[in-house]
This record gives sequence, structure tokens and C-alpha cells, in this order.
Amino acid sequence: MSRLLGHNLVDSQRIEYALTHVYGVGFARADSVLKSVQIDPNTRVNKLTDEDLKRIQNFLEKNFKVEGDLRSEINENIKRLREVGSYRGYRHLRGLPVRGQRTKSNARTRKGKKRTIGALSKEAWAKIDQIDTQKKVK
Repeated sequence: MSRLLGHNLVDSQRIEYALTHVYGVGFARADSVLKSVQIDPNTRVNKLTDEDLKRIQNFLEKNFKVEGDLRSEINENIKRLREVGSYRGYRHLRGLPVRGQRTKSNARTRKGKKRTIGALSKEAWAKIDQIDTQKKVK
């Protein structure tokens, strides 16, 4: 297994695809990196030499923010939005969609599991009824 920027690359994959496992590198960036270091995108990871991997890693580190640097920059930007008190910061803080999506009927991925406030769902009423019947039996 080859290692690149803290990731184990799968030997049987093409290098163009394997690079996308690095945070901050997609297909377009992987393609441009491979063109600039003059490596064929169709080569498998196990066919690359250590020198090739070093060239790719050096090029990525010099020209792009990837992995930890990119993650910390994104977190700093979100923290700044929160501190400023902007609308986007508020949405990040509450765990709601940030970019104007509707939340009445969608956004379950961002909002998480449904939480009933006020009125109870049918399942909750069923549990309450079950508990009441158990108390009456005793």
C-alpha cells in the first residue's frame, strides 16, 4: 500500500481515482495535478515509484490547501461567521441548511432525526396509553 498525505491508497485503483480520497482533491484537481507532474492518469497505484508519489505530494502541498490545512481553514471561516453574528453563522450554529434550502418539508440530513415539540406523535401517544394501562392493572 502506498501512502500519500496520510492516506493509504488502494494499489489496484487508477491514480486519478485514488487521489480523490485525499480531502480537497476531486477529479478535476487530480487530473490537473497529474498533468503538471507528467504522470499518466490511467496508471495503477502499485505501478508508481516512490519518486512519483513524492512528486505528487510535493506538488499538492505547494499549490493547494489539502487535508488538515483545508479543514482548519473551513472551520475558522465557520467560527468567524458565528462570532460576527451573521445569518449564515446562525444557521451553522443551529444545524440548519445554510444556503437557502427549504426546511419545512426537507432538510432531514442537516436537521437530524425528527423531534416532536408540543403536540405528540401517534407513537408517543401509544407509549403513554400503554404505560397508563399497566398502571391501572396494578
